[in-house]
Amino acid sequence: MTHGSHAGHNSRCFHNVSSPMFCGFTTDPKMYRWVCLLLVLAFVIVWGSAQDACGYKKCAALPVKPGYVNVHLVPHTHDDVGWLKTVDQYYYGANNSIQIAGVQYILDSVIPQLEMKPSRTFIYVEMAFFYRWWQEQDGDMRDRVRKLVGKGQLEFINGGWCMNDEASTHYNAIIDQMTVGLQFLNSTFGECGRPLAAWHIDPFGHSREQASLFAQMGFDGFFFGRLDYQDKANRLKYRNMEEIWRASPDDLGAAADLFTGALYNHYVPPGGLCFDIGCQDQPVEDDMSLHDYNVANRVGIAVNTSWIRSVKHFQTDHIMWTMGSDFQYQAAHTWFKNMDKLITHTNSMADKHKVNLLYSSPSCYIYHKNKASATPPGVKFAHNNTADFFPYADQPHAFWSGYFTSRPAFKGYVRRCNNLLQVCKQLEVSEHEVSDKVPLPTSKRFTWQNYDFVSSIFTGEAMGVAQHHDAVSGTEKQHVANDYAMRLHAGAVECQVITSMTLQQRMAKAGALPPVAEFCNYLNISVCPLTEDEFTKSFTVTVYNPLARRRTGYYVRLPVTGDAYAVNDPEGNNVVTQVTKVSQRTQEIRGKRGKAKHELLFPVSAPALGFSTYFVSQSQNSSRSAGKQPKAGDDQEIHNEHLSLLFDGKTGLLKSVVNLETNLTLKVNQGFYWYNSSAGNNKASNKKSGAYVFRPNSTEAMPILPQQSVITSVVDGQLCQEVQQSFSPWVSQVVRLYSGQRHAELEWTVGPIPIKDDLGKEIISRFDTDIMSDSTFYTDANGRELLARVVDRRLTWKLNQTEPVAGNYYPVNSRILIKDKSKQLTVLTDRSQGGSSLRNGSLELMVHRRMLYDDGYGVGEPLNETGVFGDGLVVRGKHYLLLDTPESSGQLHRALGEQLYMAPSVLLGLAGGNDPKQYRKEFRTNYTAMKRELPSSVHLLTLEMSEDETVLMRLENQLQKAEGGAPQNVTLTGLFEPFEVEINTVEELTLGANYPATMVQRLAWNTEGGRTKSEALRCWDSGSATVSLQPMQICTLRFKVQQRD
Repeated sequence: MTHGSHAGHNSRCFHNVSSPMFCGFTTDPKMYRWVCLLLVLAFVIVWGSAQDACGYKKCAALPVKPGYVNVHLVPHTHDDVGWLKTVDQYYYGANNSIQIAGVQYILDSVIPQLEMKPSRTFIYVEMAFFYRWWQEQDGDMRDRVRKLVGKGQLEFINGGWCMNDEASTHYNAIIDQMTVGLQFLNSTFGECGRPLAAWHIDPFGHSREQASLFAQMGFDGFFFGRLDYQDKANRLKYRNMEEIWRASPDDLGAAADLFTGALYNHYVPPGGLCFDIGCQDQPVEDDMSLHDYNVANRVGIAVNTSWIRSVKHFQTDHIMWTMGSDFQYQAAHTWFKNMDKLITHTNSMADKHKVNLLYSSPSCYIYHKNKASATPPGVKFAHNNTADFFPYADQPHAFWSGYFTSRPAFKGYVRRCNNLLQVCKQLEVSEHEVSDKVPLPTSKRFTWQNYDFVSSIFTGEAMGVAQHHDAVSGTEKQHVANDYAMRLHAGAVECQVITSMTLQQRMAKAGALPPVAEFCNYLNISVCPLTEDEFTKSFTVTVYNPLARRRTGYYVRLPVTGDAYAVNDPEGNNVVTQVTKVSQRTQEIRGKRGKAKHELLFPVSAPALGFSTYFVSQSQNSSRSAGKQPKAGDDQEIHNEHLSLLFDGKTGLLKSVVNLETNLTLKVNQGFYWYNSSAGNNKASNKKSGAYVFRPNSTEAMPILPQQSVITSVVDGQLCQEVQQSFSPWVSQVVRLYSGQRHAELEWTVGPIPIKDDLGKEIISRFDTDIMSDSTFYTDANGRELLARVVDRRLTWKLNQTEPVAGNYYPVNSRILIKDKSKQLTVLTDRSQGGSSLRNGSLELMVHRRMLYDDGYGVGEPLNETGVFGDGLVVRGKHYLLLDTPESSGQLHRALGEQLYMAPSVLLGLAGGNDPKQYRKEFRTNYTAMKRELPSSVHLLTLEMSEDETVLMRLENQLQKAEGGAPQNVTLTGLFEPFEVEINTVEELTLGANYPATMVQRLAWNTEGGRTKSEALRCWDSGSATVSLQPMQICTLRFKVQQRD
């Protein structure tokens, strides 16, 4: 099917010009060429002139007035991609008993209003909605919309599939969801569809990495609506609401600098000037014969508001008003009719009050702000902010740091689905030469993509929706959370199908029938029907590695019924195994859904972007490692080649960690604690804890600790040593050390959180150590750069701390660490969580929360997840502990973080397990899609097929300079096994993959530190066919490939 940009009746004219029945105009072969020529000329005249009016060309023609306060009216709607209603309900306007909102009616209503007057403008942001609406339109409406886009009246801002959250999202998922939206706009509207400004008006705090990503996507500015009330007051006082944000000061430098504006009035209109059908403000009544004639009043509000904001709070004579709010413009004429009047009457008296109102957009505001700042005497913007905007508080006792952890199961599921999505997309590229042989599933919804990779696009859309700031954040109603999860599941199933089928095709040699390969999705609770079946005596395990370098020392853990198994590697060599009993807690959680008594453990290795197949069969020689009860009072130790962990004989808690290579010893006490959620009245001084807000009623967390030792069992295996701990009937943990690994794994299980005592509870895992951290700790920004956090301090303003716990919580997307001169403790997470270090040497992560009250910010229900059985949600996750010197830790945690985020996919099959020799004759047991591995610090971030059969690839230098990062080079010639990159087709793109990097010329700004640079970092050298990457740089390339024979 054709993409949206080619749909409609006119597309037939330009794509089928050889037909004598051309467009139905004539059957005369001598005439249709003339008709075609005239139509093409008409198209060029109409569309060419329209296209010339978009972007900054449109902005230059706006009726601004030097010496006046120019008020840029920005008509907009903020359309949540799910929150109180599901994304479907919001689009269609269903379930209006919850909220009156229907996105389709907004777009239906706005388009004709824009056509009525060429001065009117409107911006739209969420492509998840706009794409749906576009698919429903006929050719005539699409042409009308293209004309409005070409004239700059309808402008797309931000352009992602959603307006993503910034605290709970990983940079990989952010880039992907932005790419889906931006590429749709590019292929549908061309240059005029390219957004020039980023627009995050509702996310609850803003990360530095988000700004860096936006800058790398080529945006000229970034606007947001929420910042801490103290920070905002300070910025208003010093006219510092707009600045040049230094988003990567130590690594990418000026390439990540971004003009950033905090909106004055969140994202709603000035007081008294809301004209939506749902607003209570008075319309502009300009009939002088009426008793309620109010032009002077309306104009007075506009003039006073303009001068107050311009003179007191903003620099230059340009200010912006956000004319809209949540799901507004369902009756767009009420807005435009009144804005027309307000503009007309205000401007008719402009010489008197020196205020000029005009329809505009965020990009045009940026354009004129930039122009005015460069005009003498000019304005120098602040250029010293290297911090972020977390945590966000809108009042003294309401820090929005609870959502960093809210809905932890969903946060974990989003992370796993993204892992699968990357695998799926990689296989579509590396196995593209066999894809035409695979009967892949389809989705009718994605008619604009090619048939043979529809599966990953479906998953990509579901992942895009899940990044919304009321989705992965955990701040939606429960029925909406269920809908998000179902969408992810549907996408994951399709991606698993395409992954399985493409691997089957790659396994099969000539003439062989591909073996069946399937996923087991409930291994976290030791459930896998194939391996648990008592009749399954043998099976294969195929491990696909999505990293661009060989993965060794990965451990496969499978539920089994027997107690002795033999495992052979792809070449037939014996592999060491270990069989342990399924823990009592796991048996309780899974109930009757699984029957395995044991878990089989063995190490595997898989090549870069490739797979290895292992053979498993029951044997008579027992490899079982039985758990033993610890002797009362004796300390317990587990160790491997790299680490030794000691547990206290009395309490059973982790007592010390020793790095055996560096002889570093860390004294530590690790345990679980809970904060009692505040049950206040939601007045300013007594806020409740809820989905958004974290507000404990005490500064001290209460320990979860029984009277006796928490250790219930110790397993001393050849491959893995572990200590099983039980802190309460609803909190347990298994601490593991695997052979050969430099980190310890702490698998925690929390829930159902009890609430019969009518107390909400927020559960943390805390590490109290002897590290002299000097009130400083470090957290990652969306999985990328690390930021220093200082207790009770903000970098750019003086903090009056009113909530000593919640006010020191920050998002932890992948890691948190504390350090002193000699040692560093790094804890990596498997999902986004909230974390802090409230005292020297201490580090804590919130793993689960369950409340009984709503915090009053709109959700209208408490965050009380009841789980599958209705008694409360049980969540299982993992923390990974690293101890090393500060100098060595960076490379270790970066490599581990990459391995955790891009974990291997494990598929199982019955064929060949009992006859490995015959299997190896018929099927491949090893395969790699790479001829060369990438350097250790270079990460293959993206490898996917594009709609035009080109390949999109992103390479990332994932080490910061402070971690020893250095420039890296990668030559593309001869890099991949199944295909060769056609070097002459390689094109370097912006990070969003929607614009050539050679054409990017971002606006330069006058700052207190000088003029900013407008050029971006470049990475591609066509002469040497080499990608050159500076520390933390991401290089985005698109190219054609030639399949190898």
